Amino acid sequence: MEKATFAGGCFWCMVKPFEEMDGIIEVVSGYTGGHKENPTYEQVKTGTTGHYEAVQITYDPTIFPYEKLLDIYWPQVDPTDNGGQFHDRGPQYRPAVFYHNEKQKELAELSRKKIETSGRFSKPVVTPILPAATFYPAEDYHQKFHKKNPKEYKEDRAKSGRDEFMTKHWG
Repeated sequence: MEKATFAGGCFWCMVKPFEEMDGIIEVVSGYTGGHKENPTYEQVKTGTTGHYEAVQITYDPTIFPYEKLLDIYWPQVDPTDNGGQFHDRGPQYRPAVFYHNEKQKELAELSRKKIETSGRFSKPVVTPILPAATFYPAEDYHQKFHKKNPKEYKEDRAKSGRDEFMTKHWG
């Protein structure tokens, strides 16, 4: 099994696209890339801990290769916006791909280059490819939020602008 870590704004919206596929073992919402050990949601949401809201995916690369994870990741985010994602603003909502090994780094950089040269976006792609840092799972109430609180999840997602962006840029 391997791990992949992606930040793409609110972690609630980043879980569902990856789960329940053959080869995906687990998708965990959490925090990474910051300077505070064992941060809480209340601390991270202030934007002062340096953490990104992210998902960490445990997967079987023989069934679900890393390239397929990247193919799912990019359409979930606005790779031209480093100030947050959609209606979630602040450094904790920045997009990023965190690599766990050199092969992931190489594949992530190639996939970003493909997005950059696609002509899909009029602004530069600014999503960084960064080395994986300590990942702290978020509190239990954030895990599988879309299943535990479907009404709130759907309302938040509907007002975020994420789906409209995805339709406009990815079809």
